[in-house]
Amino acid sequence: MGPTVTTKPEVTKNTGRVAAVQGPVVDVRFPVDEEAPAVYDCIETFSLDGKRIVLQTAEHLGPGLIRCISFSETLNLQLGAPCTNMKEPIAIPIGDGCFGRVMDAAGRPLDNAGPYDCPSTVPIRQAVRQVTFDLNKKGREIPELLETGIKYIDLLYPMIKGSKTGVLGGAGCGKTVVILELINNIVKAHGGACVFTGIGERIREGNELFYELEESHLLPKVMLAFGQMDQPPGARAEVVNAGLTMAEYLLAKNKDVLLFMDNLYRFIQGGQEVSTLLGRVPAETGYQPTLASEVNLVQERIRSVEGGGSITAMQAVYVPADDMTDPAVVSIFATLDGVVVLSRDLVQRGMYPAIDPLQSSCTNLDTNVVGRRHYEVSQQVIQHFNKHNSLKRIVAVIGLEELSKEDQKIYKRADKLYNFMTQPFTVSEVFTGKKGEYVHLEDNIAGCERILRGDYDHMEAQDFYMIGKAPKI
Repeated sequence: MGPTVTTKPEVTKNTGRVAAVQGPVVDVRFPVDEEAPAVYDCIETFSLDGKRIVLQTAEHLGPGLIRCISFSETLNLQLGAPCTNMKEPIAIPIGDGCFGRVMDAAGRPLDNAGPYDCPSTVPIRQAVRQVTFDLNKKGREIPELLETGIKYIDLLYPMIKGSKTGVLGGAGCGKTVVILELINNIVKAHGGACVFTGIGERIREGNELFYELEESHLLPKVMLAFGQMDQPPGARAEVVNAGLTMAEYLLAKNKDVLLFMDNLYRFIQGGQEVSTLLGRVPAETGYQPTLASEVNLVQERIRSVEGGGSITAMQAVYVPADDMTDPAVVSIFATLDGVVVLSRDLVQRGMYPAIDPLQSSCTNLDTNVVGRRHYEVSQQVIQHFNKHNSLKRIVAVIGLEELSKEDQKIYKRADKLYNFMTQPFTVSEVFTGKKGEYVHLEDNIAGCERILRGDYDHMEAQDFYMIGKAPKI
C-alpha cells in the first residue's frame, strides 16, 4: 500500500528556454508543436555558475508558455537558459539509505554526506490509494492504540495508529524534548521508524535537532526532510510531501511510522506565498483560495493500512498572535484527532513534560477506543485537575487549612496527580541526572487509580515527582 516506485522510462525530454524570472517564479517557453509539461512536472535548468535549479510546473499561461515555481534561489539564472522537461513529477531518492540523512523537498542532500545509497526514486505527489480495514461486527473500523510510554499522552491524549495530533507550545516549553522521547520510545519499544519534516523553521533549530538525534543514538532510525526559512516558498510548501513520501515507503514495509511535522502552519504560509506569486486572488480570509484542499491533501496521506503498517503524525502548529480562530489554524485543527498544549507556567514550576491538561483535548478518549476503565480514570483525573485549578487561587489567599475536608482531600490528590504525571525522559538524562523510564499503560492507569482512591493520602506530593511507576503501598 506504499508509494509507487518509478523507474525512469526512456523518453525524449523536450527543451525550452527561460522567458522571464521574477524571484522564485520562472516562466519557460517551449516549442508550440511539442508536448507541454503537465502541472507538477519537474523542469531542470542551470544557473550561470553551474548550479542545478529545480522548477515545478504551476500553470500554463498560453501556447508553449509555462509558469513554474523554483525550489532553489534563481540568482544568476539567465534569460534564454535551456530548460529540460523531465516529463515526471519531482521525485526523491527512497530506500533505507535515507536513514540518518537530511534532504530538501527536491531530494538533494543537505548534510554534505554525498549521494544517497538508494536504488530508486519516488514522486513526492501521489494519489492516495483505496484503503481497506478489518471491521468488527458493527461495521466500524477497529482502532489500535499506540503506546508511547509517556504518562500524560497515554492516559489523557491516547494516540491511535494512523491518527493525527497537534502540538502547541512556545519557545522553551519542551516541544523538542517530547518529540525526541517519542522517537526514542517508538524506535525502541515498537521497532518502528520515524520521519521528521522541518517546514519553514529556523536553520539553527534543524541543526540542533540533527545533533541531538546523533547524541541520543537515534539518528540511524530517523529520516529527515527540511525546507527551512532560507528556502523559497515552493520548497517550504512541498517539503511536507517529501516527508510523507518517506513515511509511505516505511508504511509499505508494515512499520509503525511516527511522522513529525514542524511546523504545519509554515506549510500553509508557503502555499500562501506561492499563490500570491502566481497572481491568484486570495480568499476573503487573506489566505490562498485552495487552503482547505491543500491541508486535506496532506492529512489524508496520514493513515493506517490493513496488514499492520501505520503513519501516526505529531504536528507542531504555530498559532499567529495566539488567535485560535485564525482560518489556517482552524483548517488544521478540523483534521486533528487531538491537541496537546505545552504550558509555560508548568515549565516554570519544573513540571516536565509541561503538558497543560485543561487546555489539551483528544477525540480518541472514548470508551469504544480505550475501554471503560481507562476512560473513567482519565475523566476522574481531569475532574481533579479542574477542581485544583478552581481552588488554587483561594488556597493562595486563605491557605489550604481553610478549605472543607472534602476540598482539601481533592486538592492534595490533584497535587499528587500533577507530580505523578511528571516523568524522567531517556533523552534528558544528562540534564535531570535521572534514568529515563518507559511507563506501560497498565502501570499508568493503576497508579492513577490508587491516587484517586486515597491509597497514597499518607504520602506527600513531592514523593511522586519525576518517578515512573507509582510506588508500592
